[in-house]
Amino acid sequence: MLRMFLAVTTMALGAWTGTTSGTDATPTPALSATPSPSPTIACPPALPITGSVAGVTTTSVTISYSIFFRPPCGYDPPMTVSLFASREDAQQWRTPVAEAVSGPERFGTVTIGGLTPDTEYWYRFSDPDGKRDPYMIGSARTAPLASCRATATIDARWGNGFVATVTVRNTGTQPLDRWHVSWRWSGDERVQTVWGGVVETTGVDVSVRNASYNGTLALDGATTFGMLVTASAVPDGLTMSCAR
Repeated sequence: MLRMFLAVTTMALGAWTGTTSGTDATPTPALSATPSPSPTIACPPALPITGSVAGVTTTSVTISYSIFFRPPCGYDPPMTVSLFASREDAQQWRTPVAEAVSGPERFGTVTIGGLTPDTEYWYRFSDPDGKRDPYMIGSARTAPLASCRATATIDARWGNGFVATVTVRNTGTQPLDRWHVSWRWSGDERVQTVWGGVVETTGVDVSVRNASYNGTLALDGATTFGMLVTASAVPDGLTMSCAR
C-alpha cells in the first residue's frame, strides 16, 4: 500500500512539473515568450526642412535652407533644390528647369544659375536617395535687366550731414511704369527723410522706389527724388543701381 501511494504521488508531481518517471513519459513543451512589437516613431508636427530666398541676380537665385530633423522624420544633406516654371509644375514635380546640390551643412545656401531675368520660379527640396519633401514649396523672382540709370548730386553739405538729389533716367527701349534705386552706405550715413520717392532701409542697405506720381518714364525720360542724410563724414559721391 505504501509503495502504491508513493508511485501515485510521484506521477502527480511529475505531471505538475512537466516531467514524469517511466518510459511512457511525454515532456510538456515550454512556453515561448511573445516578442514585443517595435515602437512606432512619432515625428513632431513641424516642417523637417524650410527655405527662403537669400538673394537674386538677373540670372541666379540663392536659396537659404534649414534641415531640422534627421531620418526618418527628416533628411540628411546634401539636398537638391529643383526650380520649376510654375507652381503647378512644382506641385507635381514636373519638368524642373534647373537644379543645384547643397553642401554637407544642415543650415546653408544653394545658388542656382543660368536663369532668365525678371522671371518667377518655384523651388522644392529632395535628398540624395530620391526622397522628395512633400511640404516646402517657395517662389523666387530673378532681378530684371537694368532699364534705367540713377545718378546722385550732393547739393549741400555740413559737418554732420548733407542733402542730395538723385536723377532717375529711362535708358531702356520701352517706357517704364515703375523704378527703384538701391545702394549701400560705406560708413555711418543714415537717411532722415526722402521726397519724391518711398524709402526702405535695412542696416546699410537703402532702396528708394518711385512715388505714386513719378513712376512712369517715357523713353529717355527722367525724374528726381531728394533726401536728407546724417553722417559723421560726407562722402565724395554715391554709386547707385537702378532697376524696373
